Amino acid sequence: MKFAVIVFPGSNCDDDLFYAIRDGLHEQVAFVSYTETSLDGFDGVLLPGGFSYGDYLRSGAIASLSPIMNEVRRFADEGKLVFGTCNGFQMLTEMNLLPGALIRNKKIKFICKPVSLKIVNNQTSFTTGYKNQTLIELPIAHGEGSYYCDDETLVKLKKNKQIVFRYEDNPNGSINDIAGIVNERGNVLGMMPHPERAIEALLGSTDGLDLFKSMLMTYREGVR
Repeated sequence: MKFAVIVFPGSNCDDDLFYAIRDGLHEQVAFVSYTETSLDGFDGVLLPGGFSYGDYLRSGAIASLSPIMNEVRRFADEGKLVFGTCNGFQMLTEMNLLPGALIRNKKIKFICKPVSLKIVNNQTSFTTGYKNQTLIELPIAHGEGSYYCDDETLVKLKKNKQIVFRYEDNPNGSINDIAGIVNERGNVLGMMPHPERAIEALLGSTDGLDLFKSMLMTYREGVR
């Protein structure tokens, strides 16, 4: 499996994703500039965290209009795996590939710390490596990470089992303690915590590696 890590002006987690795939998953991975217009030859797309375009306008808004994002949308439409963490999650909502929006944290300050998450749906392309209802620990680092959606959307998310991760101790005011969701088809995941920063014991947790292993397992089962 070959992964594309999209690089935007202001990205600061692209290297983390690259090393997670290369050194943690031992699969092929390459950086792809936001100015490119093709993702031919890739099997999965990773949108990194950071501060693309300085978070001007809205976090992820300008990045969502980059040339490469037409290809990201094509990937999603074709059922291929697309993953966005933190700023990448914000991009996915700006593109309407995922419902809802990420707004300012409830206490209006940047939060950077490890948090506990509950796996509330392990039947997705990104979570088959986890046991349902178990707790994992991943770091967060965001100022606009409070997930918001209207009541109708929340009902749909629950009904379709699109909520994948919930915070145990909600750090940012996200509605329904939501930390990560998938689209209805289940091939696009957005989450605020950073699994790519939790793939080695040296970093304090290896809980993030199973997310990437799940993507790999999904891909291999799909090509058989």
